[in-house]
Amino acid sequence: MKQKFDIITSTCVPLPLENVDTDQIIPARFLKATDKEGFGENLFRDWRYDKNGQPIKDFVLNDPTYGGCILVAGKNFGSGSSREHAAWAIAGYGFRVVISSFFADIHKNNELNNFVLPVQVSEVFLQELFQTIHDNPKSQVEVDLPHQTVTNKTTGRQEHFDINAYKKHCLMHGLDDIDFLVENKDKIEAWEQQNC
Repeated sequence: MKQKFDIITSTCVPLPLENVDTDQIIPARFLKATDKEGFGENLFRDWRYDKNGQPIKDFVLNDPTYGGCILVAGKNFGSGSSREHAAWAIAGYGFRVVISSFFADIHKNNELNNFVLPVQVSEVFLQELFQTIHDNPKSQVEVDLPHQTVTNKTTGRQEHFDINAYKKHCLMHGLDDIDFLVENKDKIEAWEQQNC
């Protein structure tokens, strides 16, 4: 799942629902696994499949009209419990970016730790994106991590988004927290020698 980020341009999958919690993202019955593999298959499981395991035709992930590596979600995405499995499921499905007007803090950090970029935009911009995708599912959005901008390629409207500088560095270089420490081993050892 470690992938370097730069500029991502993609069509989008719209999920215009507010207050989507982590139990809806990945139901609790799937939390027994400790390996990240296979979680994407159960992303939004109870919305995607009926009780017999058959796809629910009108759920967006089952609609071939929509695709791409950007999920556009309603306000307050990732609320509820702090389960990291929700971020595993999003990444495992193949989403690289989630755009919303508000993220629950713990879920936002879990996404960053799993190489999914949470992009927080204004409610006005979010609603414009939903309308653009509704009007033309082939519309594209550009997410530029170096410049921290997100652009609706159809309208040309652009917004700036915030990201922690450390997490930005890690995403751009494909590093998790351990990789970052290893990358800076010489600096850490030099500091220890000077300060011990």
